[in-house]
Amino acid sequence: MSPELISILVLVVVFVIATTRSVNMGALAFAAAFGVGTLVADLDADGIFAGFPGDLFVVLVGVTYLFAIARANGTTDWLVHAAVRLVRGRVALIPWVMFALTGALTAIGAVSPAAVAIVAPVALSFATRYSISPLLMGTMVVHGAQAGGFSPISIYGSIVNGIVEREKLPGSEIGLFLASLVANLLIAAVLFAVLGGRKLWARGAVTPEGDGAPGKAGTGTTGSGSDTGTGTSAGTGGTAPTAVAVRSDRETGGAEGTGVRLTPARVATLVALVALVVAVLGFDLDAGLTAVTLAVVLSTAWPDDSRRAVGEIAWSTVLLICGVLTYVGVLEEMGTITWAGEGVGGIGVPLLAAVLLCYIGAIVSAFASSVGIMGALIPLAVPFLAQGEIGAVGMVAALAVSATVVDVSPFSTNGALVLAAAPDVDRDRFFRQLMVYGGIVVAAVPALAWLVLVVPGFG
Repeated sequence: MSPELISILVLVVVFVIATTRSVNMGALAFAAAFGVGTLVADLDADGIFAGFPGDLFVVLVGVTYLFAIARANGTTDWLVHAAVRLVRGRVALIPWVMFALTGALTAIGAVSPAAVAIVAPVALSFATRYSISPLLMGTMVVHGAQAGGFSPISIYGSIVNGIVEREKLPGSEIGLFLASLVANLLIAAVLFAVLGGRKLWARGAVTPEGDGAPGKAGTGTTGSGSDTGTGTSAGTGGTAPTAVAVRSDRETGGAEGTGVRLTPARVATLVALVALVVAVLGFDLDAGLTAVTLAVVLSTAWPDDSRRAVGEIAWSTVLLICGVLTYVGVLEEMGTITWAGEGVGGIGVPLLAAVLLCYIGAIVSAFASSVGIMGALIPLAVPFLAQGEIGAVGMVAALAVSATVVDVSPFSTNGALVLAAAPDVDRDRFFRQLMVYGGIVVAAVPALAWLVLVVPGFG
């Protein structure tokens, strides 16, 4: 049995044990990385740790730490309150606002994980407060980021278009952008319909606490008057009151009857959040290191909030993601991914090779760098693209969609950020939901992308 095949079988065993024995998958993956790396790949400790995602570790810790402080001092409550007012109480519009916001950020040049790191904590705090499915809100954020991710001026778009130019393949920058935009928009529409969006519309409008009588939840309103309405309970499909109140300052340390108001701590936290956006998007600073630095500044000024926030860092999620990605690093180091890609590329039937490459891109990207795998797979497609039976524009677009739409997986950076950012949820249950949904996307989207973009022979 080849070393590459052994490493794949070990990964399957890790999944089976973690699922059936409720053991943290990250811990299992660290053990597997040590065993396979030492006994099969002949790697030393440095070679094994080369795959440890240090940058993602800092992002997960830093962002969840900063937003834990924001939750502790009531800043996220203020943001939720402001968002409800922005859409005139129409809670059903908020998932689409978050979709559009992350899409706009990535389209103008933000790296997808940076946009998700900025938007997801606020979006999921809103979902918790208004009994919206966290799976709906989290996936809308991620798909929004991917919808704008291949604009001609975006990071992903620039990289993929550069690869296409380097390989001397026909390309279409606008075609690539529209393929990703339309695919993610359609998926978002389906998710909205399936995960309770229609019931959110049925709620009508809500009035956040602080806009009505002090200390009372606002009443739901529709175009024809007040209504009690029904809505979905997060993740359960049950009912919830139309007006779900944002916590007032009585609950977050403020004076009774003042609603949700700005305090010095909240103003400083809002400034810190704006500084995070400016630093990441304007100056290309690392999101994790910037978030940790801002959290430390806030902690120094308001230490009581910091003490509570440290305990809310998603440590189990950090262990899970870092362990799995360390094992994936071992697979890359020993050539397993290249081995699988070359095996597919050698198939003599171009259409079959194309769909298999799309599936390899989706499966590997669910655990590793989306752009990295595209950089490896596009060159592998060059030999059969040169035969002229398959259009290069459609093939590149299909690979791009297949390799990025799966970033909803909890093992990808974006999925991990969503999982870590969700407050007051059963993380094990939410992890399973993201994993099941990620599996559905991996199974369905590559085939659909191949059918729509490759089979017609675009380009």
